[in-house]
Amino acid sequence: MNSSNIQSVAKRVIEIEAEAVSLMGNRIDAKFESAVQSILQCSGRLIVSGMGKSGLISQKIASTMASTGTPSHFVHPAEATHGDLGMITKEDIVLIVSNSGETMELIQILPTLRKKGITIIGMIGRQNSTLSKRSDIYLDTSVEKEACTLDLAPTASTTATLAMGDALAVSLLEIRGFNKEDFAELHPGGRLGKRLLLTLDQLVHSGDYIPFVLQSASIKEALLVISEKGLGMTGVLNKKDEMVGIITDGDIRRGLENSGNDLFDQTAEFLMSKNPKSVTADTLAISALELMEKHSITSLFVYSDSTLKRPDGIVHIHDILKSGVQ
Repeated sequence: MNSSNIQSVAKRVIEIEAEAVSLMGNRIDAKFESAVQSILQCSGRLIVSGMGKSGLISQKIASTMASTGTPSHFVHPAEATHGDLGMITKEDIVLIVSNSGETMELIQILPTLRKKGITIIGMIGRQNSTLSKRSDIYLDTSVEKEACTLDLAPTASTTATLAMGDALAVSLLEIRGFNKEDFAELHPGGRLGKRLLLTLDQLVHSGDYIPFVLQSASIKEALLVISEKGLGMTGVLNKKDEMVGIITDGDIRRGLENSGNDLFDQTAEFLMSKNPKSVTADTLAISALELMEKHSITSLFVYSDSTLKRPDGIVHIHDILKSGVQ
């Protein structure tokens, strides 16, 4: 097969699957609404079950549901017939996924689910099949043809089913009022979670780590403190122990360019910049990073209490980057 034929096959697959997904839009009807409301009103969990490729899609649907505010997990139907049915309670609701609608492992567990009085939502690819008829709510996920050139391997059908599952999950998310903060709480280890949850109080350095000199200190003293603390800057304090300015290593370099060695005859007050940038400890790390990038600075003084006159913390840009918020 030459390059042009490969591209032609690939494009045809995308077109067939796109068409299959588009068809799902026409299936969003009263039955779909009923499925959403039934899941919403469930006091237990959404159990999703399917075999083979449908089983893999089922696992993804369950995972998406769980991460967007709908308690859910996948139960393998074959394992269910060997004891895992005990994982399903009468408070739960079950979503079964099957392209053929004749999956024997799913058919075998229906009597037990019925006995428990569990509502069954069927996401089935064949109308008038055993599973579509035995579902309390039937969602039609049939497609006109598979993208597989043999029209055998589940391709367009699994894509369409996945899209229908996403439609359910996002509809539930919207109705629940599930927001970014809720999502972050369920993904504390992920980048989004850190961006929405990580605050500076978890990263800040305090005590002797913070560089300070007095206004009356010499430029040489300021340079030594900057070098010792390794943050490229130092805060400047007045006699009342209040921070009144900042000196960076860049300030000293520029001062030497302008004044030469005469700079070392001056005090910190002469060289300092007033009103240094600072934040409070409850500031999001990502917000602090954006502030640093905006003003081209590498460190921020941090106040645990906005009424304080002297910062009791400091954070370096490397501390934030290492946290994984970006």
